[in-house]
Amino acid sequence: MTKASPKSGRYPEGGLHHEILTIFHGRGEGEVVSGEELSGLLHISRTAVWKHIKALKEMGYAITAEPSRGYRLAGAPDLLIPEEVGRDLSVTRVGTRIVSFRETDSTNDVAFRLAEDGAEEGTVVLADAQTRGKGRLGREWASPPAVNLYCSLVLRPPLPPHAAPQLTFLSAVAVARAIEENSHLLPRIKWPNDLLVNDRKVAGLLNEMSAETDHVNFVILGIGVNLNMAEDQFPTGLRHPATSLLIESGSRVSRTVFARSLLKSLDSLYDTYLKAGDAPIREEWLARSRMAGEQVRVVQQDVELTGRVTGIDGFGALLVRDERGEEHRVLSGDVKIL
Repeated sequence: MTKASPKSGRYPEGGLHHEILTIFHGRGEGEVVSGEELSGLLHISRTAVWKHIKALKEMGYAITAEPSRGYRLAGAPDLLIPEEVGRDLSVTRVGTRIVSFRETDSTNDVAFRLAEDGAEEGTVVLADAQTRGKGRLGREWASPPAVNLYCSLVLRPPLPPHAAPQLTFLSAVAVARAIEENSHLLPRIKWPNDLLVNDRKVAGLLNEMSAETDHVNFVILGIGVNLNMAEDQFPTGLRHPATSLLIESGSRVSRTVFARSLLKSLDSLYDTYLKAGDAPIREEWLARSRMAGEQVRVVQQDVELTGRVTGIDGFGALLVRDERGEEHRVLSGDVKIL
């Protein structure tokens, strides 16, 4: 398996930190667990227990020592780590393994390397920050630390390569559902891979694929959602106005709670996709996009097309009818609603 570089700051999967948190989470809220009990359950010394408690406190966990009684978990940080995101996460595929980083180059790149090394379907890569966050068409995705969700997912669907774009519908619908579950906001999906709130971009999707001529090896679903980003954290010169759930709602969003909501939606929608195909998901995508009937301008390199949206086909192409009545299948480009 690919090893993370020392600079990537990968959070450990499992281990004694995980076991200690599992013990705390398994008790009633605020219940004290004695050092002696932790020592016995973990088969380590009381001194080793103290060292691990200290390490958890340095990560941001509020753990108090009750004299002659033991330790009490008083609060958890909003960290995108397996112990918190995976807590009470009931899923079939998506999120059965979570890999998390303090900082990495790109969660899509990490997920791609893990998939090449044989990572199982449903593996999720999360990061607090990215140094080379990726947007569509080689653009950069601003990825400041500790405020947003940067997430990539490994899927191994039984599909021919030309059908893989259907998975973009799935991830867009999942993000829209998660936004609605964690705020009072109503997002709008914009073809091909953006989500808007009040006509400002709040999330973007980037899918990448490894495939043979007749089958997909794996697909990486990359998802970036601006959760708690402030106005002054956005770079200047953005191609499209951007925003965050904090800016639009006035309230901070728990990143761990949002991540759980998203993974549950992704898992449910992927199960639907495998059983029923893309039709039910495409229908919800269309309802949430509200693009049908809209007059749009599509820019593809040096070519522009203006017309009215009539829908999307089963392979993810936007269908646009121009003023002469000719219908065009748009597979890529920038779309502006007029």
